[in-house]
Amino acid sequence: RVQLTESGGGSVQPGGSLGLSCTSSRIAVNSRCMGWFRQVPGKEREGIARITPDGTVTYLDFVKGRFALSRDPSKNTLNLQVNNLEPGDNAMYYCAAGQVLSCSGDPANVVYWGRGTQVTVSS
Repeated sequence: RVQLTESGGGSVQPGGSLGLSCTSSRIAVNSRCMGWFRQVPGKEREGIARITPDGTVTYLDFVKGRFALSRDPSKNTLNLQVNNLEPGDNAMYYCAAGQVLSCSGDPANVVYWGRGTQVTVSS
């Protein structure tokens, strides 16, 4: 069965960085829309960044150049480098696999979800 497994979360101080990684089984990371979302308790899940099969990356405005999305087809991983972290970035971060022919930031279009990795930013 399809599995998306996130890793790399943790606890950092404001201004710190983390490298999140998502390993995909049974889905090639360059075969469909892939992306990262995040969610805090009591709020809706929000998109962070997504990448199309042809490699076009779209970031949400709040990223402000602090995050970088990439993929490694040889390892079948989707990666999110998160830099200059702020307390507002505290959340569970989820890897997502979406549609093959379309790519939006709408969680309703996600086909597969990972279980998430926690990012905590605290001084």
